[in-house]
Amino acid sequence: MFVLWLTGIPASGKSTIAKRLAQELKSRGVDCEVLESDEIRKIVTPRASYTDEERDWFYGVILIWLAKLLFRHNIAVIIDATGHKRAYRENARREFGDKFVEVYVKCSLETAMRRDPKGLYRAALEGRVRTLPGIQVPYEKPVSPDVVVDTEREDVDTCVRKILDYLVNRGLLRPQKYCDQLDT
Repeated sequence: MFVLWLTGIPASGKSTIAKRLAQELKSRGVDCEVLESDEIRKIVTPRASYTDEERDWFYGVILIWLAKLLFRHNIAVIIDATGHKRAYRENARREFGDKFVEVYVKCSLETAMRRDPKGLYRAALEGRVRTLPGIQVPYEKPVSPDVVVDTEREDVDTCVRKILDYLVNRGLLRPQKYCDQLDT
């Protein structure tokens, strides 16, 4: 089992990749769960303020704690969260050791702003959002991510394939078995 963190600026493609990756893992018989930060926040911080203190608590306590619970029960975990500070991701790396995988979902700010499915960038530019990573607060890119997927140049299937290949090569996922057709 493993804990995989998809990190990147908002609208970089993390959620799309997380959903497709989870589907692929489940089709291979792997028990997995996606911890989608937006969905978890609706429950634990329904009136999120996105202050540094709240984010430190959310990433350090809630997200890592939930991942630990699932991981302890042999469930592969996909964290779908910006995690704009390297410290959050490094904390997860320390917690899960060689079972942790950091995937940088690379995307230019211009492309993310064009995509903007939730209207976050527009809200940030209008001043309705004040702490959006990449605009008002820095997004700290990973220094040495395990995998880099570039959602401007690679489609979702290519990104998922890169991640799966990495998991197999690292011994965190069994290779998919292929059966040759037998001539009868």
